[in-house]
Parts: sequence; structure tokens; C-alpha cells
Amino acid sequence: MSSDDYLGRFHCIRFEKCGNGVLEMALHTRDGEALWGTSEKSLHAELGAAFLDIARDRDVKVLLLTGTGDSFVAAMDSVEVKPEKDAASAWRRLHEEGTALLENFLAIPVPIISAVNGPALIHAELPVLADIVLAAEHAEFADIAHVPNGVVPGDGVQVVWPMLLGPNRGRYFLLTGERIGAEEAKRLGIVGEVLAKDGLLPRARELAARLAKLPSPTLRYTRMLLNRELRRRMIDELGGGLAYEALALIYPDG
Repeated sequence: MSSDDYLGRFHCIRFEKCGNGVLEMALHTRDGEALWGTSEKSLHAELGAAFLDIARDRDVKVLLLTGTGDSFVAAMDSVEVKPEKDAASAWRRLHEEGTALLENFLAIPVPIISAVNGPALIHAELPVLADIVLAAEHAEFADIAHVPNGVVPGDGVQVVWPMLLGPNRGRYFLLTGERIGAEEAKRLGIVGEVLAKDGLLPRARELAARLAKLPSPTLRYTRMLLNRELRRRMIDELGGGLAYEALALIYPDG
């Protein structure tokens, strides 16, 4: 697949080819800061398909993922709503999208650099699953879409955060909606570098360009090697987690 086949077909994703094998991917909602939604034109719907297209594009040597404006994804989209009448009716689609979201992200066979340009409060596992994580000084990380909102954290976050933070801190993080600032995230090993806002993308581009000079087999096999255990765990645990999430949504009274 060529990048020309997919660069312009997504509502919530803006792509830019940098000419050296680096592909920049910026999340947005209606050209503004990215908001999380569950409609058929939302990030939830589009990200899995986009990650699959990137994985098939042999011209990409490094992916740079970022947001738009002053936040990565910090709020829900109140405009774009799911067309189905209730959670039960929507679940088959949401299950397929949620599975594709993380499995296709982890299947991208080239290094990923995330430039977290501000608060990542919804599906913050995405930027921290990158191989190199850079954060702006005002960035923070939380999971406000699940337990604080009455939803079981079964769509992969139950794998990622206890792995990064340790079992006890990870459970605390998910159950309380704790917000972890950029400097604390660096101290905990979640983030590699914290930068001033205007230095974030230049540093991400510098690292991406440096990696892109390496042979494609080196980049691809390194990514596969470093990601192997995480992919196995996600495949093992994502399906069961989504099943528990569905049960709580469809039968909220038990």
C-alpha cells in the first residue's frame, strides 16, 4: 500500500509525509483539538483502520504521533454521537473498533515516536505505547473515561498501566482517575523527555529523522523485537477485558 491511498480519507487524522520516510500523524476534531467520541466518524472508529494502513505502507520508516493545539485528547466529543440507540446495539461495532485500535497500533512494524502536546486524559495508553515518548511541560496523563465515568477499564488500559506503573500504582491510577504530570511521568519512566511546548515537535522530528537514516530492516526488526511481549499480552487479555466492559454496560444493574 502507498500512503497516497489513505492520507486524505480520515475525518479526525491529519497526515504529513516528510520525505525521509517519516510520517507525521496528528489527531484532531473538526480541525481543532482532538476530542474522543464513538460515532462512525470519530477517533474510536478511525484509528484502528489508520494504524492498519500505516502498517501496510512500506515507505514509512518512522511514525510520529501527536495531537492538535494544547491537548492530546482531553475531553469527550459532545457533537459526534453514536448512531445506535443503546450500548447493546453499538457493542459489536465498538468491540471491533476497540480491538483494532490497540492490536493494529502494536502491529505497526516501525518505530513510533509520540509527542504528547498536552493533557492525554482519554485513551492515554496510546501515546505511552510509543517506542519514544516525549511530553510538553503542561502534559498530564490520566484515564478519566473508564472507572471515574462508570465504565470497566477493559479495553487494554488494564494491561498497559499496571505494566508501566507497577500493579499497585496501576490499579490506583485506574480506580481513582489520578492525573500524572509530565515531570512525574518522566520520573516514573513513562516519558523519556519533557520539553517546552515550542521545543516538543522539533525534538520529535530530530529523533525521527535520526532513526529514519537507519536501514528499514534494522528499524522493523527492532520494533518487532521490543514489542513482542506487549503484543502477546494484549492479544491474551484484550478480549476478556472487553467482555467484562460489555457486561457492565449492557447489564448495569447486575
